[in-house]
Amino acid sequence: MEKLTAAQIRQKYLAFFERHGHTIVPSSSLVVTDDPTLLFANSGMVQFKNLFLGLEKRPYTRATTAQKCLRVSGKHNDLEEVGPSPRHHTFFEMLGNFSFGDYFKDLAIPMAWKLLTEEFQLPVERLWFTVFEGNDRVPPDEDAERLWIDAGAAPERVLRFGEKDNFWVMADTGPCGPCSEITMYIGDDLSKMKAQGVNSDDPNYVEIWNNVFIQFERSTMQPLPRPSVDTGMGLERMAMVMQGVYSTYDTDLFLPIIERTLGLLGSDERHYHANLAPYRAIADHSRAIAFLIADGVLPGNNGRSYVLRRILRRAAYQGRLVGFERPFLAEVVASVIGAMDAAYPELHQRRQFILETTDAEERQFLRTLSSGLTKLNAIIADLQTSGATVVSGKDAFRLKDTDGFPLDLTQKIAAERDLTVDEIGFARSMEEQRERSRAAAQFKRGVDVDVWTDRNLPPTEFIGYAELVGEGHVLALTVAGDDVSVAREGQEVQIVLDRTPFYAESGGQVGDTGVLEGAQGSVRVEDTQRPAPGVIVLYGVVTQGQVAQGDVLTTQVDALRRADIQRNHTATHLLHRALRDVLGEHAAQAGSLVAPDRLRFDFTHTRALDYEQLRAIENRVNAWIRADGAVSWDVTDYQSAIDSGVIALFGEKYGDRVRVVHVRRGEPTSGEVVASGIAAFASRDSRELCGGTHVTRTGEIGFMHLVGESSIGSGIRRIEALTGRGAEEWAEAQSLLLHDVATRLSVPPARVAEKIDMLLAENKQRQSEIDALRSQIARGTLEALLNAVQRDNGIALVSARVDAPDAVRLREMGDWLRDKLGSGVVVLGAVIDDKPQFLTMITSDLVRQGYHAGKLVKALAQIVGGGGGGRPDMAQAGGRDSSRLDEALSQVQALLSAQRAG
Repeated sequence: MEKLTAAQIRQKYLAFFERHGHTIVPSSSLVVTDDPTLLFANSGMVQFKNLFLGLEKRPYTRATTAQKCLRVSGKHNDLEEVGPSPRHHTFFEMLGNFSFGDYFKDLAIPMAWKLLTEEFQLPVERLWFTVFEGNDRVPPDEDAERLWIDAGAAPERVLRFGEKDNFWVMADTGPCGPCSEITMYIGDDLSKMKAQGVNSDDPNYVEIWNNVFIQFERSTMQPLPRPSVDTGMGLERMAMVMQGVYSTYDTDLFLPIIERTLGLLGSDERHYHANLAPYRAIADHSRAIAFLIADGVLPGNNGRSYVLRRILRRAAYQGRLVGFERPFLAEVVASVIGAMDAAYPELHQRRQFILETTDAEERQFLRTLSSGLTKLNAIIADLQTSGATVVSGKDAFRLKDTDGFPLDLTQKIAAERDLTVDEIGFARSMEEQRERSRAAAQFKRGVDVDVWTDRNLPPTEFIGYAELVGEGHVLALTVAGDDVSVAREGQEVQIVLDRTPFYAESGGQVGDTGVLEGAQGSVRVEDTQRPAPGVIVLYGVVTQGQVAQGDVLTTQVDALRRADIQRNHTATHLLHRALRDVLGEHAAQAGSLVAPDRLRFDFTHTRALDYEQLRAIENRVNAWIRADGAVSWDVTDYQSAIDSGVIALFGEKYGDRVRVVHVRRGEPTSGEVVASGIAAFASRDSRELCGGTHVTRTGEIGFMHLVGESSIGSGIRRIEALTGRGAEEWAEAQSLLLHDVATRLSVPPARVAEKIDMLLAENKQRQSEIDALRSQIARGTLEALLNAVQRDNGIALVSARVDAPDAVRLREMGDWLRDKLGSGVVVLGAVIDDKPQFLTMITSDLVRQGYHAGKLVKALAQIVGGGGGGRPDMAQAGGRDSSRLDEALSQVQALLSAQRAG
């Protein structure tokens, strides 16, 4: 058996099946957008699910892939097992070959035998093959058994197992079928190999491949008309077998990552073997981090984002366990990218963003860890003092809610101290918070989806790409959630027509408004939605007469509003391209709003944009607008569009047929150069999947102005902009404002900045003079206080009400008096922002005698309805009732006497 690298195994597998008529299909994203039951792709067949279900057709019937997969739950994928276990992983690659109604067992098994024994040259004497033993509904899989023996397997090496091991189902209904697994014995002593080891927990028996034969319908167990094949070979396990090691972490997929980690820490192999689990976890998690961020997932608190955050923070904590005291993960992740970007180019394309996101999240976690650990250690200390063994759910939730300290980390640290965490109480606290959030939330009028689902209405024909006026027959009317045959004047109504030019809100673009006119009445359309697949619903008010089912209505979209929307929508495409040009290809769209008066564009980026970047982006877009590039669109199949480089938006669900919007660059005018010397023009045409409405040439946009840039979450930035009429109105408003300011300052507009600078300088000078006068006045006041110092049992005491603009000035006054006294007590009271404030200072010689400024100020604050405290030598506190300030100051001598007596 030749020892192959993981890259060679991957290449050989794909090339073998390509020679046997299979199309090499790129891995789909880890993020599954068309299956609500999955967060991530967890097998090679996920991207082909609709093919197996007969819901989709592609131009091939045989395929082979190397699929990115991620599993974080289930019997063998609990996150806490990754590291301690020598073979469990979060991220892994699944090699697979698939037949969609093409070949079946009679070809799949001979090909599998040939690949294993000829291409990979696995020793036949170490291979075992399993088939389904049958049950009361399905007979034994004698076909598979015979085919393995015919291919060359010894009959005693083909074993039968039950449903648990050798029957595959997708769900309670749908396709299913028997499967055949290939297991290899990797033990040193062949004489100890026996059939009982197959499908056992013995680590010397490694399942390397599973061939699923999809041939029945689950609910009836009737044969499918076109049986299919789905296979899966874990690359990590195959690499382990072919490289002659006993742990996947000892393969070339992980060793370079582990070596990089050791190098960063400056540790050696002995340290590695003493800390296998954390080093392995870091290596595994670094791969998951790189691929998740490359596929558009960002750290967060929900769904996929929380999975990434949990994996990344666990890796950071494991780093702390082996000795890292600074952020290190980005450097480890960089080694993952370097090792795997040839097979997965998206890693290279988004390299900088992956590293920046990783580093930012790790740094945030280290801050969280420091704060959370301090609080958790205090909680644990209290528990140990009281003899308790359970961290309360409320405490665990408070750590998560206020410090971002994850539950699983609280559990891990508690377990290290022989404590547990009340998970039920944690869940209860979490639900209570959700209830509070729901009660406080303000919801706008939503689309009543339930009214329109299961209505069996035909799809609405949308004619609004080409027409803004048309005619449509009324198919359905709803008033107040009830079906009606007639809607009358003044009633709010929902209307479905057979055809309409009104665009339904989708892809960030708001719905159209306009009017409907009929022989008996008219409707003002206020919104357009698509609450059920294919059905466009017009929301409006009957303004005159009535409308009835079956009426023919003239439909007219508000053309001026639609034109504004189209300008903003096309501008988002130009903005998207400009962002990628200026910031990098990682700057992918993460959301948008396209309204008539503005556009909002969310994108992935880890840092705030500086002024020069914003100028470069705006300049590029406006140069493109001036170039008057053509905008066109066509419909094609999804895979062809993706293969041609069209941008598909992360998280969007697309059908088999998609609309591609193509914005051509046009020709830049001479001199289109920014100050930095970079051409202020798009690097390439914009080509995106988009169902929205657009202008036909970029020149129609007129002008775009960026009005805001901000953060809306970890790794997500937001740009807000205006175009067309909105930009013109903004420019006019700015011009009027400038004119108004210039008039008030009695200067021409061009000299406004100069005049403001002069006024600011004058104001600064006058403020300095005012501060100097205040200091003189305050000094006179303080000297008067010093001359009136009181003596209490030999102790110098200054206790007085003073005028102070803020707490800082009050502190300065106290410092001056204390220093002048040398030995004594200073108590000052002032009303600051309508609230009473106290400052107490006691010199160090008196502190040694037992006097305490913190206790003194606390007693004073209680008199004015407040509280506080502080150090023995200095303390500040406040209250609510300023009318009792003098009363409190009158108690100072008595309070000092009480301290002396105590």
